[in-house]
Amino acid sequence: MRSPETRYARSGDWRIANQVVGQGAFDLVFVHGLISNLEVQWEDPGFSQFAKLLAAFSRPIVFDKRGTGLSDRGAPGDLPGLETRMDDVCAVMDAAGSGKAVLFGGSEGAPMSILVAATYPQRTRTGALWRLRAIPPLGDGRGGSREFIDTIEMSWGDGSTLKYFAPGRFDDERFRDW
Repeated sequence: MRSPETRYARSGDWRIANQVVGQGAFDLVFVHGLISNLEVQWEDPGFSQFAKLLAAFSRPIVFDKRGTGLSDRGAPGDLPGLETRMDDVCAVMDAAGSGKAVLFGGSEGAPMSILVAATYPQRTRTGALWRLRAIPPLGDGRGGSREFIDTIEMSWGDGSTLKYFAPGRFDDERFRDW
């Protein structure tokens, strides 16, 4: 599947990169987790197949969250809260002409999807969520979250973080290199 045209929705003074995939029976907003890049993701056959499956029954709307991928960046220490990101979801929906959609959130996109559905029930049909591999909270004595943060800070880009973000592809050398 080829990369659809990237467009930009306005959310306040910010531009949020987004794409509409296919022409299915209902809108489905896919809310990425921590990492995304709308144009690069299409290079991965796994994502292309995933999007093709979604497009078989829905009109997927995908976007790069504020500060990620092709969307506008902010100051490194000035990360937006869930409420701001929730506004971005609504701006993307408006730009795509979507009045009501299924929200499909993965990893940290799941709580944002829940917040959008709870705050704007008139904008949502239903939701589908998945979570990042269970990581114990900081300070619980088991070290899981500390290990997660240390791995990201020390090893970003070498493939070792895949055990958290894509455990089923951890041993896929082509995917690790990509």
